[in-house]
Amino acid sequence: MIIKNASVYTEDGIFVTKDIYIEGDSFTDCVEKVTDKSEIDASDCYAIPGLTDVHFHGCMGHDFCDGTREAVDEMALYEASVGVTNIVPATMTLSEEMLLTICKTAKSYAEEGFLPKRARFYGINMEGPFVAPAKKGAQNGEYIHDPDIAMFDRLNEASGGRVKLLAIAPEQNGAMELIEKKHHETVISLAHTCADYDTAIEAFEKGASHVTHLYNAMNPYTHRAPGPIGAAADKEKAEVELICDGVHIHPASVRTTFKIFGDDRIILISDSMRATGLEDGDYTLGGQAVKVTGNLATLADGTIAGSVTNLMDCLRTAVLKMGIPLSSAVKCAAVNPAKCVGIYDEHGSISAGKKADVVLLKKADLSSKQVIMNGQPL
Repeated sequence: MIIKNASVYTEDGIFVTKDIYIEGDSFTDCVEKVTDKSEIDASDCYAIPGLTDVHFHGCMGHDFCDGTREAVDEMALYEASVGVTNIVPATMTLSEEMLLTICKTAKSYAEEGFLPKRARFYGINMEGPFVAPAKKGAQNGEYIHDPDIAMFDRLNEASGGRVKLLAIAPEQNGAMELIEKKHHETVISLAHTCADYDTAIEAFEKGASHVTHLYNAMNPYTHRAPGPIGAAADKEKAEVELICDGVHIHPASVRTTFKIFGDDRIILISDSMRATGLEDGDYTLGGQAVKVTGNLATLADGTIAGSVTNLMDCLRTAVLKMGIPLSSAVKCAAVNPAKCVGIYDEHGSISAGKKADVVLLKKADLSSKQVIMNGQPL
């Protein structure tokens, strides 16, 4: 396949008008290597890499915490259809028994290999149970557990070593020891935390390198108490997740975050729950009742309970409604998350040798013209 005249997002982080060559399931660097020279005219489009969502819970009526193969499969099918070609779904704060079921299901699903028309499943974002009760947000307080190395080992072993990110409130008993001993196995993320600046700095120095949904479920940044947000800003290698659904964070705060952290250190996530892709109504998240009205999902007490926006729509919102440059948004939704979970050698850019995942977005409104995955139009 040859994609003609697209404005292509390059590894340099800019858009260049050129052709894209695909042979088999991968990009190639010259037209002579393409055996099927069928063409797509993309002169009215931007061409961006398939996105990677490293933090979402569900969509289309399914949730990763359902613990079933069907749930993962249906989620993967939907995500691919919107241009999110790699996924690392997140757990919630649940009993160890339920988390073990989820981990075993993840292992089994991953061992089947990548399936056609489905986003590739690359592991687990374990959001809970090692969180702070006072900042639990939509997590179920009944199952909150102090950070526990042995418990993490049991869960990670059950998943076949597929826990890619682990959320921890660093002020909880046992947190620092876990961070120090396990940061070589998984990305440690500060999350659902009451930590002050000094505690967060200590966690980063012991090996934490990530912050879960920045601003949400943590102490705010103030001029005398900068908290984990200020600590992350001071640690040049710390990366932060950002939910750009138009609900979780004010557009001005999103713009300020890009000024502070730059687009090298921000990872756009959706944090989407099972209502994503469906109508308003009553749903659940982590076993708790959730009311969805428009773009807003809340628990009975009004707490925001995840989002109902997929990552590609978050990218559009960041660009069209928040003033973030498209090049920066693509870096934060395709490049940075792929690097975070260690798959940038195969994904995250339109480069020769990488898997041929490309989304054609119309220049007029960023709507999708075509999603191509593994060299095949979806």
